[in-house]
Formats: sequence, C-alpha cells, structure tokens
Amino acid sequence: MIEAEVHLSLHNFLRSQAGFPSWPHHLTMARLVARALRLGRSALIQVGAVCGYQGRYRTSFVASALLWHGPVIIVTPEAVQQRLLRVEIPRLQQWLPANKPIRTGDAWPSNEFQGLLLTTPEAWLKAQLVGEHFPQGIPTIIDGVDDLEDWVRHQLTQNIQPDDWDQLMLAYPNQAEVIREVRVQLTHEIFQHPANPYECYLISQPETEILSRLDSALDPANLPDVWQHFQFNNVDLSPPTSSSPLLWATIARRQGLFSLHNAPIELGKILSPIWQRQPVVLIGSALEAETEAPLFRQRLGLEDVTCLKFSSDSQAEAIQLYVPYKLPLPNTPEFQPAFIHKVRTLVCLSATAPGLTVVLVGDVPLKSQVGAILASEFGSRVQVEKTCLDENGILISGWEFWREHQTVLPAPQLLIIATLPLPSLENPLVASRVAHYKRSHQDWFRLYLLPAALNELQRAIAPVRESQGIVALLDSRVVNRSYGTQILTALSPLARINYLDPSLFSSGSEENSI
Repeated sequence: MIEAEVHLSLHNFLRSQAGFPSWPHHLTMARLVARALRLGRSALIQVGAVCGYQGRYRTSFVASALLWHGPVIIVTPEAVQQRLLRVEIPRLQQWLPANKPIRTGDAWPSNEFQGLLLTTPEAWLKAQLVGEHFPQGIPTIIDGVDDLEDWVRHQLTQNIQPDDWDQLMLAYPNQAEVIREVRVQLTHEIFQHPANPYECYLISQPETEILSRLDSALDPANLPDVWQHFQFNNVDLSPPTSSSPLLWATIARRQGLFSLHNAPIELGKILSPIWQRQPVVLIGSALEAETEAPLFRQRLGLEDVTCLKFSSDSQAEAIQLYVPYKLPLPNTPEFQPAFIHKVRTLVCLSATAPGLTVVLVGDVPLKSQVGAILASEFGSRVQVEKTCLDENGILISGWEFWREHQTVLPAPQLLIIATLPLPSLENPLVASRVAHYKRSHQDWFRLYLLPAALNELQRAIAPVRESQGIVALLDSRVVNRSYGTQILTALSPLARINYLDPSLFSSGSEENSI
C-alpha cells in the first residue's frame, strides 16, 4: 500500500539526513496524505503555527506526491514553488524510489501527463472558477490555506479602473457625453465620503442610482469585457440581503481618481462544487482551535473531509507572554500615552540584549508616532516597515507588513503587540461583512472578527516561538473580556510573565512566570 511505502521511504530518508530540520509528525502527515491520494478522500491538516511559518512539513507531502503512481497537482505561491523545486524535490529525488516528471505552469500539460504539476493559487482558482485548463479528478494538494479566503476573494473581485471608462467611451461613441457625465457625477459623490485610513467606501444609494442610469443608456451587447464581468447593469437597488454582493470604491485623492469593485460576500456556495471535482488536501498553520475547524469549513463550503491537527511541542515552542493588568482599554483616550510609555520601558529593558525587537501597531497614526518617538531615542536602530535592519534593530510594523516579511527577517527576541488584530469596523469592507452576519442573525464577533484575530495572532508570534522569545501583548481586553481565555488558549504553549526586569532579556536567565 502507498501509505506503507511512503512511511518506510521517508523514514529512511529522514534518518539519512544529518542536521535535517526536525518535526515529530513527518511520518504521520505523509501517511495521511498518501491515504487521501489512495482513497480519493479530501483532508484538512493543521500543522501548527511554528511549523507553518518554517515550512518543515512540506517534505512530508512532497514525498507522498512523488511516490504516488498517478498525477498530482500542488498549489502553492510562487516563492514556495521555488523552494520546492530547488531544495525539497531534488533532495527527495536523490533518495526516494521515484522518477516522476515535474512541471510548473498555469495549465495541465497534456492528457497523458502522469507527473507532478506545481501551479499558483491564482492560476488554479481561476481555472476552477471558469472551468478551464485543469481536468477533473486529479488529486490536489493546496499549501498555505490560511490565505485561501483572501486568494478566493481576490480572484472573484471584479474591478473597474480609471482607464476602463475610456474604453467604454470608445465602445459607445454616440454616448460618450453621457458616460463622461456619469463619471463626473460618480467622482463628485464618491469624493464626498469623509476620509478614512483605508480610502475605500461602500457604494451608496445615490451612487447606485447613477450606475443604473448608465445602464439604461447603453446597449449591453457592446459592453467591453471588463464591464460585462463587473455586471454593473445588474446592480440591485433594493435593500441588501444575505446574498447581496459587496460593491465598493477605492480612491486616489491626490489624483482625483476612483476605482469600482464588486465581489461576493459568501464564498461557501461558490466553492462547494470545486471540492467535489477532485480530492483535495488542504494544509494550513493554525486555522482554528478545534481539529474539525468548523467555522473555516463552513465559510469555504468544505463538508466531507478528514481533519487532523498536530499538537505543538510544549517545551520547544513555548513563548514568554507579558500581559499587563492595568493598562487602559484601547478605545479610551488614556491608552495611547500609556502604550507609548510601556513600549519605551520594554525597549529600554531589552536594549542590551542581542536580537530584533518588533513593535506591531495596527493603527496607522499611532504607528508613525511610535516610530518617531523611538527614533529620537534610539536613532537608526529604529525603522518603520523596512527590512534592512541592524542586528539589534527595532522594527515598527503594521500587521500586513509583518505577515509578508517575517520569513525573511530574523526571529525577534521581543515582540510588542499594541492591540488585538480584530478587523476594524471603521473599514467599510469589514463593516459590510459584519452587516451580512447581522442580516443572517449570526454572531458576527464569534464567527468573523475573533477567528480572524486569532489566526493573525498565531501567525505573527510564530517566529518568536522559534527563538523562544518574549511577547508583550499590551491589550488589556485579554484579561478584561470573556473572550480573553480563547486568546490565551490560541497563544499556548506559553509562560505568563508577571513582572518586567532586564534579567528577562539576558541569555540563559531563569523565567519567572505564574
């Protein structure tokens, strides 16, 4: 059986590799992936935040894919593809009894191809959504599904860019003045929205009516492709329902330009047919606390799948966690000065310790202020969202920047988090999704905001687990709100620190925890 062959071959390979990055679950994961390939049964695997950050687990599923007798697709971002092609696959090919052809690309090579195809999430999803390029029934391994929802939303979002208006006028020369006037009216209406940090705004009722007037003036048969895909002529003037799409605008204020965007809110019904076309093995870091990942599966329309979640190495992956009890709540005027004071204290205490310090601040104005204050005291050590850092540098970063660059930066010895990464209701797109849950009479905090925050938190602190460093979470809601227990559970394994002292940052110091 393929499971036994994979187990034995991978076991011998791992024993032969001196200094190979250890992970206690290689053989278990390889057997599960092999079983999914043999039975044609889908699986959802959570490998843990640290392993997901380091990518140690990839050896397991690549070995199963190489030893499987039939064709396999691996869906993963371009950067991971290069790692597989240059490191993982050649290293395994030298040892495993496999001679499978390897290809990369956006389409299936041929009907006779029985090898391994590496493709990007964008290419695979596009093909699945339009029914092209990839034949049905080929086992597919999707790596990094923590980002799957974002990949899908990006793929399903239709956009009208400023240049597309010129194309529309070329398609309807007799209606050029009408189109130009509609664009002027939309520009006026959209720029009436008060500024927000996200520079995006849900389309209002007056703006919807302007688009509808444009629809009545144009023959749909001549619409350029981008306008047909956008389907602005199907804009619904009735009150939003649970199935209503999300329609919004982004603006470039200095240029006086705007873009329109249209995307579905619910993904489950759209994606459900895709999972029926072939067995899929979905691999993520830490999607949910529960092994079955019920919320994730519901959002993505995953039904009959085998679920597995690997436990963490409590001793090797424990962080030291400092959560102050008396810091003001983030939504109060007293929070900002108290937070800045606490950051200065932490940075000063750790000043003599080697290693990177990262300060995660989601609020854009506060991020700039913290950067300026620390730079005035610590000089060029302090950088705001830069990757060129001193050995003991201080990085001030937002959540998105840290998520994108943490794999190329050294693991921090101190990670300071300003507030929980709960999606902000000031973001119109977040507010619209919350409104969708409310219309469906669902618990929007438990189903949307809290899971998003927990996933972001676990991914953010993964490098600190590798260095067994210190995490200072300066959001007192962790100790003052009922959901604080869920947050602490998601951050486990950990040792709570109840004091601040320079000895905490000394190499080999004893930890004082409760």
